[in-house]
Amino acid sequence: MLTNDQLRETMIASAGEDESINLDDEFATRPFTELGFDSLALLETCANLKRSYGIEVPDELLWEFSTPEELVRWVNGTES
Repeated sequence: MLTNDQLRETMIASAGEDESINLDDEFATRPFTELGFDSLALLETCANLKRSYGIEVPDELLWEFSTPEELVRWVNGTES
């Protein structure tokens, strides 16, 4: 199971020193683009999910998720 907090930590690590990234309590329902995550940041997030939690998100599926919440649901098997 992947939690929103685990994903938030992974996203923060993936963003590096970009101070424009704001992952407040409402981050999970906001679009990745609104959060400041472009395709490169999303790829880095997925690479970090694999390293930290053994979760592999296929690149072709990554672009189907518009919010962190959708990604968490897919990882946890609650969304097809």
